[in-house]
Amino acid sequence: MMNQTNTPTGSNIPPRAAARFWRATVSRDARADGTFVLAVRSTHIYCRPSCPARRPLRRNVVFFRTREEAEKQGFRPCLRCRPNEIAGPIALVESASRQLAKSGEDSIRFGELAARLGTTSATLRRAFLQVTGLRPRELAETLRLARFKKLLRAGKSIADALYETGYGSSSRVYERSNAQLGMTPATYKKGGKNMKIGYSIAKSALGKVLVAATERGVSAVYLGDAEAKLIQELRDEYPRAEISPAADSFERWVKEIILRVEGKPPRIELPLDLQATAFQRRVWQELQRIPRGATRTYSQVARALGNPKAVRAVARACATNPVSIVVPCHRVIREDGSLAGYRWGLSRKEQLLAQEQVGNR
Repeated sequence: MMNQTNTPTGSNIPPRAAARFWRATVSRDARADGTFVLAVRSTHIYCRPSCPARRPLRRNVVFFRTREEAEKQGFRPCLRCRPNEIAGPIALVESASRQLAKSGEDSIRFGELAARLGTTSATLRRAFLQVTGLRPRELAETLRLARFKKLLRAGKSIADALYETGYGSSSRVYERSNAQLGMTPATYKKGGKNMKIGYSIAKSALGKVLVAATERGVSAVYLGDAEAKLIQELRDEYPRAEISPAADSFERWVKEIILRVEGKPPRIELPLDLQATAFQRRVWQELQRIPRGATRTYSQVARALGNPKAVRAVARACATNPVSIVVPCHRVIREDGSLAGYRWGLSRKEQLLAQEQVGNR
């Protein structure tokens, strides 16, 4: 048993999210498994929301987004629900993703995929939306595009990459990948050749922040915990660019971004140097119009663009936004008010929104 001085202090889950987590805990909602864990201060044990054990008193409970966070605070996994083992929606999605990664979008039917996994189409669809924020077909296309990009980086010709990833025609890949690459496949194949990108990494309340820029403006803002991983992501995206630590030439841009990460209002306008489609640019410009401390749904953004049916396209543009914080994609949420997927983690998205709302009071 821990003594009082070593009692875990808890997590930074906002009150509204904590209230939602508690409701899921009380109802033993299995759909919430994998989205958070509850830890009990009196026993120093953490559980899944669906754990069959007796419910603890609310005052003894603290919530964490991941089991790793709970374990860092000294909590041990429950032996009944085994929250440290992959199960429920997450396990289902991982199994389905492995199947999808082996095949092209057109070579496996959704109903057939669900049958292979011993579940129903409705259950599988709910699991995908809960865990990834994407429908199975959308994830399949994302995985296929990732393979296509990998082949181009490895030196394959566009024609060979098209064939190996199962695209039926060059027009399909140009139409679909252009929206996610921000450029044509031919341009992407160059891997940023002749580009000179400088980067700087700073500390913030949300962990490490990598800011990359050309002489014309900011090209990337990544959030994470490990510097090496952030740098590698930048190199993976532009393998042929000349990437190096930046001099002090854009130090004021870095300071401005850190202030925004911490919920402070903008002080200067940041120039951007981005490669994107016309639609992506329209979405990103619309996101920059969302007031600090406010949120919009994907459908509201689509309507603001004059295209109410473009909800999925808006979601894809948010997911491919390379300059988080500057283009505040964290301010876009689902229709029911819950948070959709965020490349840098839902806990960071929640914290960003909470900081901005506090700053507006």
